[in-house]
Amino acid sequence: MATLDRLAGRGRSEHRFFGGMAVLIAATALVGFARSYYLRPLIPPPPVLAMHPLTSLIHVHAALFTAWIILLFAQTRLVAAGRIDLHRRLGILGVVVAALMIVVGTLTALHGVVRGVAPGGADPRRFLIVPLVALLVFGILFVAAIRARKTPQTHKRLILLATMALLPPALARWVILYLGFGPPVVLGLAALFVVPLVVWDFQTLGRLHPATLWGGLAVVGSIPLRLAIGLTSGWLAVADWLVGLVR
Repeated sequence: MATLDRLAGRGRSEHRFFGGMAVLIAATALVGFARSYYLRPLIPPPPVLAMHPLTSLIHVHAALFTAWIILLFAQTRLVAAGRIDLHRRLGILGVVVAALMIVVGTLTALHGVVRGVAPGGADPRRFLIVPLVALLVFGILFVAAIRARKTPQTHKRLILLATMALLPPALARWVILYLGFGPPVVLGLAALFVVPLVVWDFQTLGRLHPATLWGGLAVVGSIPLRLAIGLTSGWLAVADWLVGLVR
């Protein structure tokens, strides 16, 4: 009986942790995009954002990424409620949304260069590497999570880490515009979202779960990589070629 109670308590703690991380991610997205998108009709955005009108592509992009955040929260609640059957059915929708996010997100990033949009006065062509690598990391981790769907501990960590890879744009909206820091600080703050998962692993497992180790390295390790690549002349040539596809 004591063993069963201990396992039940561990399960509740796990549900609270992953559910809490989903709430933290949702709050980060909401606060980040409140003035620039969600509350734009009610609260005027900063001038640097107001000068760039919202396009149909941006609305589709926002709808898909918002749907992903809602799905993440809903899936954690379904698991906590023991509704694994609904969790798996909703996972099919998650696959469709994730695939569309990668396609639409890439198009939105490329059109952002055409429109001359980049945070902190950065060169839009150099900044293009940031969202493209984020989408690449998201896609890799998501595919790995789907392949590991029969291994819950691996699956849930990879899904969480995949979502963390998408957080820099939300953070940039207030770190750059309101605090005055540049993209490196934004990416550094995004990397900190991995820390709670690392702490959780050590507290519950006494070690890093392999999914946290490799997925965390993908999220954190890609940060200096994309900054370094974006500064090269070779990347400018690649960026010009990519943007030329949508002009």
